Amino acid sequence: MPYVKVEIAKGIASVDQKRAVIRRMTEVLVEELGRNPEYVFVVIDEVDTDNWGRKGLSLTDLWQQDKADKP
Repeated sequence: MPYVKVEIAKGIASVDQKRAVIRRMTEVLVEELGRNPEYVFVVIDEVDTDNWGRKGLSLTDLWQQDKADKP
């Protein structure tokens, strides 16, 4: 019973993109491990950008900074 957890920043993927991720991750486990898709679980956890950090800053701050730097 494979369980795959994918964490992404909230708001970066559309519903269709998330569906595609679930479908393709399931396909990989079926093809590579011979698992029954009935028992492959894929969970996408969307993390608020205030709760995800990089380089000492939250993604919210980094993305705002990036927007301010672009003309």
